[in-house]
Amino acid sequence: MTTSIIPSLENFYDVTQQNQNHYSRACTLLWRRGKLLVKPPGRVKLPYLPSLNNQRSLVECLKHSPINLVSIDAKLGEDLLQFWADACEQAHKPIFLRVSPSNKQLKQSNQTLRWLQRIIDWIVAFSLLLFLSPVILGLIVLLQFYSPESLFCHEWRVGEKGKLFRAVKFSTTPNHNITLLGRWMHRYSLNNLPLLFNVLRGDMSLMGSRSSTLADAIQLVEEKFRIQNTEFRNLSVR
Repeated sequence: MTTSIIPSLENFYDVTQQNQNHYSRACTLLWRRGKLLVKPPGRVKLPYLPSLNNQRSLVECLKHSPINLVSIDAKLGEDLLQFWADACEQAHKPIFLRVSPSNKQLKQSNQTLRWLQRIIDWIVAFSLLLFLSPVILGLIVLLQFYSPESLFCHEWRVGEKGKLFRAVKFSTTPNHNITLLGRWMHRYSLNNLPLLFNVLRGDMSLMGSRSSTLADAIQLVEEKFRIQNTEFRNLSVR
């Protein structure tokens, strides 16, 4: 039995290519076995869902739904992906980026090797945090002096199997101006030291393929989509 996650549905409308620009939050929602699929709109009749325009309403809908995870299409664009990612984070629902299964970064490897890699990652990250703790504490003191209002910054990244997670880094550009300390930290990649906490949580790995930023993942998907379209047109001409 399927239960709607939206408490109320108001008037229906047709989503076409012409009016997509007038409805920035337009998307197709499909619910399958506890998984909510968020896809770009097609030429289908969709319900008007007020919660898609308001993040607080969307968070409440997700919180009170039996959905286990959200899978969102990369072709929806970075702004809409971040909107859903923020809502899922507040609703404590995992969100995954739907990408091509041929993407080597997201292929599921041997389970034993994955567990071994996870253990090694945890040991190395924990050891580095202990060894570099004086450096990290020193940077925190310096950053508190230069930019006390923004010590850390967060960005959405794509991890294993396309799972989105918040990467934590030192904020080196307070008020969008990089400081002398920030340039020095960038030079030696010291702003990335808090990422070791993401490694401890299992969000990312020190070994093998690295996590990609949300913008890079979207660009990769769009590039593959363009290549596929070009190949399809060339085959059609032949």
